[in-house]
Amino acid sequence: MANQESVIHALIDAISRNPGDVSLRLHLSSLLLAEDEALNAWEHLRAALEESPDSGEVLTLAAQAADALNRPQQAQAYRRIRDALHNQPVNRADQAVTHEAIFDFDDYRPGQNSSSTSAESESKRLDTLLDETDEIWTFEDPGFRLADVAGMEDVKQRLELAFLSPLKKPELMNYFGKSLRGGLLLYGPPGCGKTFIARATAGELGAKFLSVGLSDVLDMWMGSSERNLHEIFERARQRSPSVLFFDEIDALGRKRSLVRHSAISGVVNQLLAELDSVANNNEGVFVLAATNHPWDVDTALRRPGRLDRMLLVLPPDQRAREAILQFHLRHRPTDTLDLEAIAKQTDGFSGADLAHLCESAAELAMNASMRLAEPRPIRMNDFNQAFQKLRPSARAWFETARNFALFANEGGAYDELLEYLKRKRLL
Repeated sequence: MANQESVIHALIDAISRNPGDVSLRLHLSSLLLAEDEALNAWEHLRAALEESPDSGEVLTLAAQAADALNRPQQAQAYRRIRDALHNQPVNRADQAVTHEAIFDFDDYRPGQNSSSTSAESESKRLDTLLDETDEIWTFEDPGFRLADVAGMEDVKQRLELAFLSPLKKPELMNYFGKSLRGGLLLYGPPGCGKTFIARATAGELGAKFLSVGLSDVLDMWMGSSERNLHEIFERARQRSPSVLFFDEIDALGRKRSLVRHSAISGVVNQLLAELDSVANNNEGVFVLAATNHPWDVDTALRRPGRLDRMLLVLPPDQRAREAILQFHLRHRPTDTLDLEAIAKQTDGFSGADLAHLCESAAELAMNASMRLAEPRPIRMNDFNQAFQKLRPSARAWFETARNFALFANEGGAYDELLEYLKRKRLL
């Protein structure tokens, strides 16, 4: 048992130095699942999926973790993606549950001739499908706004100027004939709050929020993935004003030249069609997307009228770091801590890094309490020790991004990133 714990700690330390190593996260996740630490395994598997969204091993373990967390729909979705990508035989129970929730196969089969179906019955069928999918695609009320996001003033200001101000002054939009067609692409290193910013933006708009991932769209049946995506947009149009947030858009909208599976290529084409909305009105449907790898996103998705605005989300500034530390320590026993000093010391740390720092400090305090045979709170010394073993995980991302910013900066897409790299002397 002690040896197992030491292996887990060693893997966690190795991942903190090399967060993009999928094999390390896979090994750690399998050990955590064996130790009934499904929630921790789930977090590492989500990170692994960001790096390798089509890995059968990662998808299999993610399904096991979801089962352990009593999330059967997500578990079945992960298995469905794995089977679709790797042509594995489909578990009939998974197939029945996931498809029964979306389609009535007695009335519809892929490839069925729809010419005999009247426009009225087709409309009713679509309404029925949208009602049935409500359990899977649930729009949320974010419950907070940009004012509730600590720090990150540069991001909020750019978001206000590029996206929100025109919405708040519709008379000026009409006067200048300005349209809000298109969407916003948030990019930057992992763990820096892109999803949180997207939710806050939905709250600022007073709109319902739906996060869409690869598991919500991809299906093994030919044409079903495209149909799933179309129905997500249909529900968003019915629920307007609404925000559709495509997390890890590089998985759904990967450059077709890089795609190894025809299923993904079809999804890219369908996404382009939905954003163009020739047959439908996207008024009141706001599309946000996030990625750690904007250079892998299909260039057709980033042309004007689609995801044509890009916003760099950088590691949190000092004020935001202090707020993140307070959040992760709110339910833990602490001595007098100088959070301002810790925040200054952790320049370049992502939100995920800060959460891991708090977790490591808590582990040190817990181990000390076990040695003393009495509980003691978390102290500054625990943070000092934990800090010695951690490095900013975003550093590896900036090393990769630097090359694209220098040599693939078409149209000034990465000017903002170049300015940051120069300011931090990373060029």
